[in-house]
Amino acid sequence: MMAEDFTPAEIMITCMARQVVDGEIVAQGIATPLVAAAYLLARYTHAPNLYFASAIGQGICRQPAPLGISNIESLWLDRSMTNVGFVRTAADILPNLRPKEFFRPGQIDAHGNFNNIAFGKSYTQPRLRLPGTGGIPDVTTFISDIYLYIPRHSRVTFVKELDFVSGLGHNPVRKHGAGPRYLITDLGEFDFANGRMRLLSYHPGNSIERIQSKTKFELELAPGVRETCPPSAHELRLIREEIDPLGIRNLELLSGGARRNLLRDILVREKA
Repeated sequence: MMAEDFTPAEIMITCMARQVVDGEIVAQGIATPLVAAAYLLARYTHAPNLYFASAIGQGICRQPAPLGISNIESLWLDRSMTNVGFVRTAADILPNLRPKEFFRPGQIDAHGNFNNIAFGKSYTQPRLRLPGTGGIPDVTTFISDIYLYIPRHSRVTFVKELDFVSGLGHNPVRKHGAGPRYLITDLGEFDFANGRMRLLSYHPGNSIERIQSKTKFELELAPGVRETCPPSAHELRLIREEIDPLGIRNLELLSGGARRNLLRDILVREKA
């Protein structure tokens, strides 16, 4: 299979799905269609016995909600076994259940610390306000199964020093949490085996040199760094025909007018 046979979104979904273990509790935030598609792909293939936790409705389901936009809250609420408030979720439920979750950083440093607060050194007058931390400062102090994803790998995101810290990475003096285990971008896969971001594989059509050029700090290379195993024909069929026929997965890789146009198209098709 050649590189042009699949998109960056599809290889990211496939790689994330491969990180999921059958029987786990997997959690997803709001507006994270790549993560939702990955969990669904895992369930369709090797992990049929997942539990699903979502910030939408703050509940736990055995049957996941399909990808959607206009009716997603109803789907999650209708399928949940139980619903609790956000405070109880962060303070009581998550510390006990310790689900696997993929977070999307706005900035990340070499040790896996990340920022979802703002770009710029002034909190009151930032260059750009980011979506915010949600429960990230809480859960990264105790969850050891933290996974990260970044749809557009660039020097804007991969920086030597964060403007703010909202998620805790690897630090030898830390007494809580363990830092991220895994990171996937549109260019490659990484881990933090030595407490520092390390390239495991580069996606077809990319190279070590290209990834390094889009990263402001020096990358470590895993022994035997290789090309990422591409999605199979079966995985691509599931993504395109069963999991996300509307193409909602592509919203996270677009911005500006292209994203608005796709969103309008999806809403029209979803209503139809």
